[in-house]
Amino acid sequence: MNDINPTPAQVREKIRQGIITGQTAGMCSGYAQANLCVLPREYAYDFLLFAQRNPAPCPILEVSDPGDRLLHTIAKNADVATDFPKYRIYIDGVMTEEVTDASFFWREDLVSFLIGCSFSFEGELLAAGIPVRHIEEGRNVPMFLTNIPCQPAGIFHGNMVVSMRPMPADQVVRAVNATAAMPKVHGAPVHIGDPAGIGIADIHCPDFGDAVTVYPGEVPVFWPCGVTPQAAVMAAKPSFAITHAPGHMLITDIPNTALKY
Repeated sequence: MNDINPTPAQVREKIRQGIITGQTAGMCSGYAQANLCVLPREYAYDFLLFAQRNPAPCPILEVSDPGDRLLHTIAKNADVATDFPKYRIYIDGVMTEEVTDASFFWREDLVSFLIGCSFSFEGELLAAGIPVRHIEEGRNVPMFLTNIPCQPAGIFHGNMVVSMRPMPADQVVRAVNATAAMPKVHGAPVHIGDPAGIGIADIHCPDFGDAVTVYPGEVPVFWPCGVTPQAAVMAAKPSFAITHAPGHMLITDIPNTALKY
């Protein structure tokens, strides 16, 4: 195995073996990453409608057949129960545990939704000379609950979760242009500047992920985030759900360039 520049399939194998269990920011640069939301079939239509009504935070890349753990489009033969570094298990909307293998919890009625991830556009930011602070600092991206309402569908409702990346003010336009061309991985920022404008009290205290350094003169830029479904699950309280742990993504076989306009 090439440990210097491994392929997505090689990284997924290491994750499946439990060798990699940490967050995936910066891994396999150039390839898209994906979030996960797994629900019993009885809730699947409501969630599909929720995602379609809220495409910025919930851009769907693939949906499984009920009970099928293997993916067929974005990562051939990837197993959704083993190939994410860490999972969260929810019962009645309450997270009960985090695990590195969800096989024990698998059921034949489960439908998997693979959702685009903002880690996928970070290579484009770096190529444009824009800093990605959490990669620089070896941390998970900071993520925040906001006051931005999602459009409800069936049982699912709640507010958007966003990810934040600080940068010098003169680089914001480049960042907007680079990410707007990739709507399948959240696209353009949803907010730029004052965090209070979207209900965030302190950008140094994220609701998910890790705090990062924000230097004087830098502007916080906020993108829609694929952790939004987890907030919707906590609000809707379905009887059962599996999600990825924030920042612990599936590395797909899809080049980022394939997700551009």
